[in-house]
Amino acid sequence: MHIILVSDRLATAKSISLGARHLLLGAGLLTAAVVILSSSMFYLVFRHAVDIKLPLVQTLLLSAQEQQTQNAKEFMRENLNAMAVRLGQMQAQLMRLDALGERLSALAGIKPQEFRMNEAPGRGGALPSSIPVQDLSMGELTGQLDALSKHMENRQDYMGILENRLFDARIKKKLMPTVRPVDVDWNASSFGWRIDPITGQNAMHEGVDFLVDTGTPVHAAAGGLVIAAQSHPQYGYMIDIDHGNDFTTRYAHNSKLLVKVGDLVQRGQIIAESGSTGRSTGPHVHFEVRYKGVAQNPNRFLKVPATTAMVK
Repeated sequence: MHIILVSDRLATAKSISLGARHLLLGAGLLTAAVVILSSSMFYLVFRHAVDIKLPLVQTLLLSAQEQQTQNAKEFMRENLNAMAVRLGQMQAQLMRLDALGERLSALAGIKPQEFRMNEAPGRGGALPSSIPVQDLSMGELTGQLDALSKHMENRQDYMGILENRLFDARIKKKLMPTVRPVDVDWNASSFGWRIDPITGQNAMHEGVDFLVDTGTPVHAAAGGLVIAAQSHPQYGYMIDIDHGNDFTTRYAHNSKLLVKVGDLVQRGQIIAESGSTGRSTGPHVHFEVRYKGVAQNPNRFLKVPATTAMVK
């Protein structure tokens, strides 16, 4: 491209040749100038929009602020909803833990009110003046809730296992013959070798004799199944109860039987009335405990702490 310059001051005309490079450079400079000018105008208009009070600009600003506020509200609502869901889950876990704690306290023989599970524990302390306090962020709060939820789930699993073990222990305790068959503390003849009251010979006594009057109620030493309720030449009217775990008990020399074979009896239930039937010198209750058919010393079971008292 050739540009010819003609002027009265010039003696001759001058020509300028512009190539493609010059044209591109000029177009670039022009574009840059337009962008810079537009940006400056945009900044000045929105920077001083409040002072200028242009209706259109103010409307645009208000619309942008409302949109920003709406977005912030939606973000907060989503986070609050998520925290509400998490809070509901933790409340359900706490209700399960409270119920589990009440069952555990009952199994362990502890009053539920001693746990005070429905009350928040007392906590406190002074804030150190040298260390500034910090606010929790949403991420940190969510992380704390997640960790607490997992901690509660683990505790619930542990308490469930403990409940099963306590329940098994309680069942086994109920099936152990630890209740005296009659409500007396003194026995006329203990377990072991003794002089037989009838023959006068040294003989093994495989039970304990409780001296009582005829007709005294005889109680089951533990819950179980009646496997014998009959008359025996030596034991007289006798009852055998199977307590499971290879344990059985025998109640002999009764005057009257109140249960029959196949009956399920509870711990402390009256099963007979004492007497002096069979090989006996007077009214009493002969009580035996056998493990796998072998006679055991009943005093080992009857002297268990907190179980020697008669179950009424």
